[in-house]
Amino acid sequence: MSTIRLANENDAGGILAIYAPYIENTSYTFEIEVPSIEAFAERINNYLINWPWLVYEVKGMIAGYAYATRYRERAAYQWSVEASVYIHDDYQRSGIARALYTSLFEILKKQGFRNVYAVINLPNDKSVEFHESCGFKYFATYEKVGYKSGKWKDVGWWRLSINDYADEPAAPVKFSLLNRDFLPLLFKEKSDAVKK
Repeated sequence: MSTIRLANENDAGGILAIYAPYIENTSYTFEIEVPSIEAFAERINNYLINWPWLVYEVKGMIAGYAYATRYRERAAYQWSVEASVYIHDDYQRSGIARALYTSLFEILKKQGFRNVYAVINLPNDKSVEFHESCGFKYFATYEKVGYKSGKWKDVGWWRLSINDYADEPAAPVKFSLLNRDFLPLLFKEKSDAVKK
């Protein structure tokens, strides 16, 4: 069985199995050291207070995950988030990333967020193409902003608008306080769209 669901601390090992090679072998993430399973479980729990973290599970194995996190600290930024998606090598180009992202965006929209930012370490044509196919628009490059794998790296920024920009917007709802009755139907709909 294949399904999208909320992540939990018990998924830390399965998620790290996907994420660790990106830390160790690429500059797609600027994280340098692979966190312990315990530290990563705590990260998942902390994120889930405010933002969704989703996994796509195939026969009990995590095939991919997506999550949102704070864009910046100041209160005026509270309507914006950063999003990330990572897919196991065996499930690349199967539609899982799109299913996870579109589910994530629906949740973020209901929470009251306006902007979703994708931060892509360049070059990464596959990620750029994917994000633009999801509606993200490029707007800036931070040149030589990070150093990893023996090179200074550029980072590109893309933005997706998910809600109207009303005056006097209410603060976004914390994920832990959001009415989640809509999630089972959303997850089923998006999971059914993935190539089996």
